[in-house]
Amino acid sequence: MSPASPPPAVPAPASAVSVVGIGADGWAGLPGTARAVLLDAEVLIGGERQLRLLPPECAGRRVSWPSPLRPAVRGLLAAHTGLRTAVLASGDPMFYGIGRALTEELGAGALRVLPHPSSVSYACARLGWPVEDTETVTLVGRPTARLAAALYDGRRLLVLSADAATPAAVAALLRDRGFGPSRMRVLEQLGGTAEDCLDGTADTWEHPPGDPLNVVAVDCRSDRDTLRLGSVPGLPDEAYEHDGQLTKRHVRAATLAVLAPAPGELLWDIGGGSGSIAAEWMRAHPSCRAVTVERDPVRARRIARNADRLGVPGLRVVTGRAPDVLAGLPVPDAVFIGGGLTAPGLLDACWDALPPGGRLVANTVTLESEALLADRYRRLGGDLVRLAVAHAVPVGGFTGWRQAMPVTQWSVRKPAAEPPDTSPAGSSPAPASTHDPGDDNR
Repeated sequence: MSPASPPPAVPAPASAVSVVGIGADGWAGLPGTARAVLLDAEVLIGGERQLRLLPPECAGRRVSWPSPLRPAVRGLLAAHTGLRTAVLASGDPMFYGIGRALTEELGAGALRVLPHPSSVSYACARLGWPVEDTETVTLVGRPTARLAAALYDGRRLLVLSADAATPAAVAALLRDRGFGPSRMRVLEQLGGTAEDCLDGTADTWEHPPGDPLNVVAVDCRSDRDTLRLGSVPGLPDEAYEHDGQLTKRHVRAATLAVLAPAPGELLWDIGGGSGSIAAEWMRAHPSCRAVTVERDPVRARRIARNADRLGVPGLRVVTGRAPDVLAGLPVPDAVFIGGGLTAPGLLDACWDALPPGGRLVANTVTLESEALLADRYRRLGGDLVRLAVAHAVPVGGFTGWRQAMPVTQWSVRKPAAEPPDTSPAGSSPAPASTHDPGDDNR
């Protein structure tokens, strides 16, 4: 073999399921390797649209995915064990495609993936946008509100549409969030013979629903009076609907800095108030998750509205009293307690729920709860700080400082092994027999 020769292809296991990406150009756009796999397959699984793209020469048994798709994956594959099976996917199977579900069910070693250019690659090629500088948001099987978290003036977005109605829904959301001047281009049937592009702005979008196979390109432009929302914690208080129970902007930024969200992590937000901590935790990265617990049903509904408005509709809101409703929740990576610290057993329940390395942060403005935090700080360590913020306000014809209530914050990381209890014999922490309404730092 000469030095310039390519290395030999590593053959897939005989039992591997082949996953073949196919575009709007259908059979004509497939390379020889993909065609050979499909011609050889005894079973062809895919969506009805994808299966219709195959010629009669693909003689394998054709099986359409049922709806909902995800719960059916395991059973459908098991029913064809031992047969040469090929699964059709739109574009790149590993980019918001069926490849993820198949990998989770079978493992990467049991798959042979043959990708096709994705709709994002086609769209960027048509628009002249660098792929690495373009954010992608999928609305396939997801709420349109997810798009709000990606809206920044001057940002370029590609929206993967669920159907022909998605462009109009995107335009409506852009108008509602103050981004009506944004330019929208709907790219239909990318790579196919029927490829088309519809152009306009969100403010004036009047195109009727077109082809269901489309991608929406958005050049984000905001109205002059649109409230500016940054990409780091500490959004303006005006971004939230609230009744006064809101972790204020500067304290919120300091709290999120200590909670330190990372991609894929889960937060418990206890005493949700307006949901600001949980919402900004989830805005830190699209894969961040949060559960907020709020005892007041009115506030719980308000939290859901705030989450929707800020582009994190996946925030799970649990209505009830902590710690009673904590049992059965998924294991958190971090816990924030912003209210209800004096509820019996709450601190212990949150600490016990954390895995080694998990973080706990608690804020309070009352002396009673501060005594609890001081006791836990003495026993478990961590950091105990007081956060004080003052705002300039008119004083007659002059200006002076108005001090907000100081916030005591305890933060701690759970060690691999519990430290010994250093409490003196006969001592006990400050009483925590009832919930103090003033305990809510929201």
